[in-house]
Amino acid sequence: MRLSRQTLAGGLVLGIPFLWVALFMLLPYGIIFTYSFWVKKYPAFVPAFQFGNYLTLFTDPQYLMVLLRTLKISVLVSLFSFLLAYPFAYWLVYRCRSAQLRLWLYMAVIAPLWVSYLLRAYVWKTILGTEGVLNSFLVWAGITDGPSSLFLYNQGAMVLTLTYIFIPFMVMPIYTALEKIPLNLTEASADLGMGPWRTFWHVTLPLSAPGVAAGFTMTFCLSFGDFIAPFLVGGPDGNLIANVITSQFGSALNWPLGSALSIVMLIVVLGVVSLSERFERRAAVGGA
Repeated sequence: MRLSRQTLAGGLVLGIPFLWVALFMLLPYGIIFTYSFWVKKYPAFVPAFQFGNYLTLFTDPQYLMVLLRTLKISVLVSLFSFLLAYPFAYWLVYRCRSAQLRLWLYMAVIAPLWVSYLLRAYVWKTILGTEGVLNSFLVWAGITDGPSSLFLYNQGAMVLTLTYIFIPFMVMPIYTALEKIPLNLTEASADLGMGPWRTFWHVTLPLSAPGVAAGFTMTFCLSFGDFIAPFLVGGPDGNLIANVITSQFGSALNWPLGSALSIVMLIVVLGVVSLSERFERRAAVGGA
């Protein structure tokens, strides 16, 4: 009787999460995957098994352009986030002597996550707008004769906004990885005659690689699926793949094509996650 109760308890512990995943993740994915093979026939769409929707995505220049634009924006956001996050996290771990100051600065990076995403994106629209803080300062300083529209509704504004929004997801894993590096390793490197730069390149950076990979993965995937920032600061030429998917399920009423786009987007994200996991394993083995 005791064994059966333990078996039942174990089945509930494993069964409830599996049921949740099956109902709210696997089932929707299955429905989207099925719709991607259907055909749109006005005013609705009918079941079919054909690859026309996928062929459209890779033969129509406009969809290829959107996909490449999304990849470019996501890579740039990840790169700029890394260039800002790594020096900051490195300084916190190795140069900040005050534990209280380190905590406050770290919390200052994490605190924006508690604020509405829409509000954080809209702040940059206010800053970069023709009547925003940046233009007001330039006019006040006499640098420009009047407000400029060059700062808003372009890909640069999108990269800036997304970098600001998602940089905490780069700082957190890098900070954690750097904090876990034993100090005796860097001290041993110095004792062996290696300078600060050689110690960084041969000890600190390789051992923090798993954190960098995790930060790149989260930042890239979040940027790749974003559709709010392009809508607010991207302008007419700033649509990303998520915006196209939204329009296909909305105004265009082309669920099959939108489903095909969603599957392609899912494959890209899973590919990035898989590569990141493989890189983290190799980095962990090399560090060991």
